[in-house]
Amino acid sequence: MKNPGSLDSFCDWLKETRVSVLLQTVEWIIPAVQTVHILAIAAVVGGALALSLRLLRAKNREEPGDPVVSTLFAMIWGALPVLLVTGALLITAEPARDLENPVFALKMGLLVLAIAATLVQQASLRRPSRKGTPGGIRRALAVASLALWVAIVFAGRMIAYVQSL
Repeated sequence: MKNPGSLDSFCDWLKETRVSVLLQTVEWIIPAVQTVHILAIAAVVGGALALSLRLLRAKNREEPGDPVVSTLFAMIWGALPVLLVTGALLITAEPARDLENPVFALKMGLLVLAIAATLVQQASLRRPSRKGTPGGIRRALAVASLALWVAIVFAGRMIAYVQSL
């Protein structure tokens, strides 16, 4: 018998909800949600890649209000909620596959770090480089942010290949 407060019980409950049953039974929904999820991943990681590459070659030239940098952050922050909603729907469709998988926990931890790194990166670019964050720190943040987003994508793919505990 399962512990009523356990993750197994929660997953069993979630997979029986109306939303989960709908996601499980309507054939086109999961491919549609996955497609939107992948496009949101492309926007977030593409924005992070472009931003990181720009900052790595910037040599302290980035100034507050740079329209390219502002556009890249807008792309990242605009796509992130889409990524989170579609991810939540995918979890709802198969809760045990994700929630009981150790790689999913790793992915979520990396996501928190990547969001924090992106916030710090954005804050560092709001100040002029002469008075604010030194260029070396900005470049280190760019590398760390990019590495975290790539690790999140890798972990997301690994979920399908790693069995739950």
